[in-house]
Amino acid sequence: MTMTAPAAKMKFAPFAEVFTAPPDPILGLTEAFRNDPNLNKVNLGVGVYLNEKGIVPVLSSVHEAESRLLTQETTKTYLPIDGDANYNRRVQTLLFGENSALVAEGRAVTLQALGGTGALRVGADFLSRFAGGASVYLSDPSWENHAQIFEFAGFDVKRYPYYNAETHALEFSAMMTSLEEAKSGSIIVLHACCHNPTGADLTQEQWDQVVLLFQKRELIPFLDFAYQGFAVGLEEDAYAVRLFAQAQIPYLIANSFSKSFSLYRERVGALTIVGTNAEEANRVLSQVKRDVRSNYSNPAAHGAQTVAIILGDPELRSLWESELTGMREHIRTMRVRFVEELKARGVEQDFSFILRQSGMFSYSGLTKDVVLKLREQGIYIVDSGRVCLGAIHESNVGTICAAIAEQLGESVEC
Repeated sequence: MTMTAPAAKMKFAPFAEVFTAPPDPILGLTEAFRNDPNLNKVNLGVGVYLNEKGIVPVLSSVHEAESRLLTQETTKTYLPIDGDANYNRRVQTLLFGENSALVAEGRAVTLQALGGTGALRVGADFLSRFAGGASVYLSDPSWENHAQIFEFAGFDVKRYPYYNAETHALEFSAMMTSLEEAKSGSIIVLHACCHNPTGADLTQEQWDQVVLLFQKRELIPFLDFAYQGFAVGLEEDAYAVRLFAQAQIPYLIANSFSKSFSLYRERVGALTIVGTNAEEANRVLSQVKRDVRSNYSNPAAHGAQTVAIILGDPELRSLWESELTGMREHIRTMRVRFVEELKARGVEQDFSFILRQSGMFSYSGLTKDVVLKLREQGIYIVDSGRVCLGAIHESNVGTICAAIAEQLGESVEC
């Protein structure tokens, strides 16, 4: 017997007042890009690395590890709440080094997370329960999603000065003054390297001063470490992470392997929390596992186990490090090509500051008006002018620079 729903109009409409949310400034831009019929369109908004064919590559090291995983896998049962134990150990070694005293003492606990974003959110949820009265400070500017993550977790989000758009340089003195005034116990989100969106990083000497300030003011560091290996190298890029470890400061680290392993869709990351001793760290772990359990219960296996295989095999690790070096050097080469191409096309505006930046991104200095006009030509850049250098390659750099030169009032044939 077929049941027919009553035709009467429902009076109960609990979602009637829900308003349409504004599009995400980055992912919304990607949607517009996909809908653009321009065959020469370029997306410089989303943070992904593209090879010369214009696609996100599957690394050879990843392909081999996945092949091994398929032959070795014997079960599809759930992972533990905190994820794959082998993966978590490999993450700690990558973060803190082979002979870390912190790891040996058991002061660090690591949970596999759903990418760097998932790690940030789980960390934010934990902090909201045990440091909920504190404010969260973000760099000005910072990654677009940082504010939303911490606001949704219930925090009052504030900003500390970081970047001067006019000088294209770090505002270190203003940053330190602002953090000096932060209330003890405040949570400070720091980009360990490859600052997103500006590309402007602290020097090692400046990190030394930051750590001393955190000790003095008793601030809580939360390091976003999504780009290890994309600035100088795996060891060099971990300087800030290891400096806080040496300083005996309790802190949190959200790291991601989306970029360094080109595993964007696998959502592979980790949350690491460092306590004052092993007993405290284990208590913290027990509570963070509750946050995971009430959210997504436990993570997926494939991406993390792929990373663990690579990090645990000397031959595959060597291959991966070579591929990572190739991506990093390619981005540096494209920085040079971008600056030189603009100059060759007669652009008088000085873009040489881009050569001093690190990682996948640059605060280009392009105004919103120019950015909007560039979209009409199929060049998609976020309103702030942040450009993803990882998406530039020899096949599109000419198209990009020609469009920028035209909008800046120059148009010289190259």
